[in-house]
Amino acid sequence: MKEKKWIAICIVALVVLAMLNLPDATSARVKGAVRDGLSPLQLVASGGMREVREIIRYVRGLGDLALENRALTEEVAYLRGEMRRLAEAERDNENLRRQMEFRSRSAQRLVSCEVVGRDSTGWWQTVRLDKGVMGGVAADRAVLTADGLIGRTVSASARTADVLLLTDPSCKVSVRLASSPVFGVLTGAAGEDTAGEGKAPLCRMAYIPRLESVRIGEEVVTSGLGGIFPRGLLVGHVVAVESEEGGLYQSAWVELSAVMGMLEYAFVIATDEDLALASELRLAGEGGGGGDDAEAAVEDEAPAEPGMAYDEGGIVE
Repeated sequence: MKEKKWIAICIVALVVLAMLNLPDATSARVKGAVRDGLSPLQLVASGGMREVREIIRYVRGLGDLALENRALTEEVAYLRGEMRRLAEAERDNENLRRQMEFRSRSAQRLVSCEVVGRDSTGWWQTVRLDKGVMGGVAADRAVLTADGLIGRTVSASARTADVLLLTDPSCKVSVRLASSPVFGVLTGAAGEDTAGEGKAPLCRMAYIPRLESVRIGEEVVTSGLGGIFPRGLLVGHVVAVESEEGGLYQSAWVELSAVMGMLEYAFVIATDEDLALASELRLAGEGGGGGDDAEAAVEDEAPAEPGMAYDEGGIVE
């Protein structure tokens, strides 16, 4: 085996020596023949290397495309989030603009508040506002939005106030028809099947004299009787009328103008006394160590509504 190997080496060496010692003309012909013989192999090798380079470039391109696609996907998700955020901000700005325009047009002295809590049971019959006595909000004051009346305050602490909504059965308001002197008492009807599943509950306007004409679509406003709700506040409009056989009265179902399930901001009608007290308490708080004395005075003067307390879920009885 070793002998054959040495023989092959010797033959190759002799061939090389012979080629080196060939005349120039013969050497050129031999080199040309060798080149011609090797050219197909070189073409195949060159094509193979080109294909390998193309494959490598293609694979690298796929990796770059994957990275670019991931970056674009993240950018699209970010931009969609920004669009939602901007749309929400625009909606909030429009809502605030409506509320502020309403406040500037109103003849009442209004304290603007934000809804920070809701009743955790049934329809939202109670809400909590972010201002109390120190902000000019007192108990037994009308609460409204740019769309209409929503209820009245039932208790106020130093920095918060609880509002009983019109949809609560215990909330009663003296109302009348806007187009005629027809009076009645509006009562919340939450819990009754008044509007069908998935729809907002209605309120009942009771004690309407049987002979009075009540038309569908008529506006219902506050009558001003009772001392809490000023005259002429928009409540809603009539959607149905019922009369009892042989009875003295008829009743109407009223759809409220304000959407109770979408309350974010509200206004409390304040008196001069409410605002004066708030100013005094704020001054006392600024001069007496952070407002603790002022808050204690408020708690003494404005106890919580009997039978009502707040937990993490909202107002509970």
